[in-house]
Amino acid sequence: MVRVFNQYVSVKSLLLILLEGILIVGGLLCGAKLRFLGNVAEFYDFVQLPNFGEQVLIIVIAVQICFYYCDLYSFTYTRSRSGEIVDICQSIGVACLILGVVYFIFPALLLGRGVFFMGVGISGALVFGSRLLLDHAWRAAAPQHRVLILGSGEAAITIARELTRRGDLNVHLSGLVHEEDVESGSVFGYPILGGMDRLEEIAARHGITRIVVALANRRGVLPVRELVTLRVQGIIVEDVHSTIAALSGRVWLSVVKPGWFVFAGGFHRSRLTLITKRCLDLAFSVLALAVASPIMALVALAVRLDSKGPVLYRQTRVGLGGRCFEVLKFRSMSVNAESGNGAQWAQQNDPRVTRVGRSLRKYRLDEFPQLINVIRGDMSFVGPRPERPAFVEMLRKEIPYYDERHSVRPGITGWAQVRYDYGATVEDALRKLEYELFYLQNMSVLFDLAIMFATVRVMLSGSGAR
Repeated sequence: MVRVFNQYVSVKSLLLILLEGILIVGGLLCGAKLRFLGNVAEFYDFVQLPNFGEQVLIIVIAVQICFYYCDLYSFTYTRSRSGEIVDICQSIGVACLILGVVYFIFPALLLGRGVFFMGVGISGALVFGSRLLLDHAWRAAAPQHRVLILGSGEAAITIARELTRRGDLNVHLSGLVHEEDVESGSVFGYPILGGMDRLEEIAARHGITRIVVALANRRGVLPVRELVTLRVQGIIVEDVHSTIAALSGRVWLSVVKPGWFVFAGGFHRSRLTLITKRCLDLAFSVLALAVASPIMALVALAVRLDSKGPVLYRQTRVGLGGRCFEVLKFRSMSVNAESGNGAQWAQQNDPRVTRVGRSLRKYRLDEFPQLINVIRGDMSFVGPRPERPAFVEMLRKEIPYYDERHSVRPGITGWAQVRYDYGATVEDALRKLEYELFYLQNMSVLFDLAIMFATVRVMLSGSGAR
């Protein structure tokens, strides 16, 4: 397993993305070969055309993006072979529709109908065949990480649970080492292999390649000398908080200690990063407004016809440094929706939501006017979602470190929005803050682009809305 944006990512997924990109190119070349079968000169003339590379590249990108949105690069859950074939065919079908629109706008990118259809068909067959072969080869040859957890408390249980959930990482949890010299027992279904004084023996006997230190109290318990010896031998030694964050993409506030924030890596924002982020915010906002203006006009008309009241809704939110601003949204609720009970979170099937508003909220279309907030500088494209002052006042009393989310501009979308469903309780707010703290720790322009890419998937699926 490797780290991307400080998260553990399956090496198998990365290999599959690279391999299938090559196979799609190979499939298109095979399509061209079949199209010009028996005429080698025409085949070479075709593949040497000046724009052949661009034509192939746009097909590869379109198909692999559709594979991503169909979860074909995710191994956190299993699917049947027939289901995989259906998903591959559906992804290729959607890619063909998208490419049809692209070819209509940019005819020069068209590869050629015969070559295109034969090449895409061959690519689909190659992709499915490669997945069968890679599965068998992976099980036979892929090196397995053998993990040992030091500790048996809450943090150790959390690590064991997350490792069990991430079956895509090819990790085997060998067991746990107890703070005391315990010869037997189990934690979360995994055996206790012994005490700290036998650490080197246990690591050698079980072929351990990675040790996670999950001790609640390290003073006088942590076997420093043994860990140094094992570390020099090539065994990776990790801190529990960093490991949990890398496995789950969030900072677990239930196990993290204040000192971790002081000494942990990350949380650094260079001036160059902030300037680049702001420039991208302005560029994407202007471009998005230009592209989405016809959709926004239709949405505005639908809101006006559906119910009485203004098209745009203004609401006070808390932004950078705790300063308040007015966020803009298309109105999705009836007028005076909170006149009786004051500020409240939206609930599942909330009766205050209008008919049009339900669709707007499902596909996040009500958020489009916030592009103006981004241009004004109130918000960024990516960041923690801005909350209302009444909720901020309540949550900062209930949740530790809640005000840290106001250290950056709030966003139209964010890491919590693509990883966690809509929240309507204090517990939900805590979970979302854990994702937001992870984002603050690892904030970068590339991470922002990845979140924006994932946001499109959330919008298309309509998941998590209320």
